[in-house]
Amino acid sequence: MTPIQRYLAEEVAIDHADGLIPRREALRRLGLLGIGLPAASALLSACGAPPELARGTPATSSGAATPAASSGAAAPTVSSGPAGTPAASASAAGPSPLPTRAITFPGPEGTTLQGAWAAAADPKGAVLVIHENRGLTDHIRSVAGRLAASGYSALAIDLLSREGGTASFADTAQATAKLGEIAPERFVADMKAGLGELAKRANGAKLGMIGFCFGGGMTWLLLSSAEPRLSAAAPFYGPLPDHADFTGTKAAVLAIYAEQDNRVNASRDAAKAALEKAGLPHEIVTFPGVNHAFFNDTGPRYNAQVAAQAYQRVLDWFGEHLS
Repeated sequence: MTPIQRYLAEEVAIDHADGLIPRREALRRLGLLGIGLPAASALLSACGAPPELARGTPATSSGAATPAASSGAAAPTVSSGPAGTPAASASAAGPSPLPTRAITFPGPEGTTLQGAWAAAADPKGAVLVIHENRGLTDHIRSVAGRLAASGYSALAIDLLSREGGTASFADTAQATAKLGEIAPERFVADMKAGLGELAKRANGAKLGMIGFCFGGGMTWLLLSSAEPRLSAAAPFYGPLPDHADFTGTKAAVLAIYAEQDNRVNASRDAAKAALEKAGLPHEIVTFPGVNHAFFNDTGPRYNAQVAAQAYQRVLDWFGEHLS
């Protein structure tokens, strides 16, 4: 398995262990990722399937939403680099989103890429938005629209464009499996093309980037590709690529983590070391009482209060490094 496939497979296993999906669905998703039944069963067992799901009982709606529903009122843990420490805020998780419109633009090797574009009325900067492992969804379009309403024109790229786009897949598990088949080099090339399109539409504005879960990992990946055009980046609970090296980029990085997200948090110290080695302005913020994907308001781990705090952190960061 590639590192990306391993990450996607572990995410399925953790969702099952947390009670978000029943065993049968977990096995189906792992099968789409190319994992046979014996290996899939072993992975689920290793991640600690809850007793009721191990017996085959369907997941309830509550699942693992309970830990994420904790108040999150405690102050996040912050590790600061040269940029200093922006103040936290408990404001709403963003304004009502501006509408996005579907666009296409040239990609590498004569390909055509897809995305959702939202233009700010008076842009202070421009942001490339990278989706989760389900592809370009309405939630990610909403993030682009909220950024535009906050003053940052945004382009949410569809990293499944070459397969016909996210909408061409019958279900999200198939989209996830296809993402696992794509080489990291292709992701980098497509994201660089997305930055090029963003720069063209942004008319000289500084460029930033934000990504969630799988998209957080893609944000780290682009940062490690010696991309010089980025001025700021905000990876949300994204897995760090192996041997990440951020020399060659000048981006100021705000890295968002969730206290209960042990799997992704295992690479947090390595991310900090790589940021320090590259001399990049950075903050590493770990929000207490929440789990992976706490920002996704369409998912069971959503935490409105902490999502609002995180969104304000991003606005503060982009305000400092993009405006």
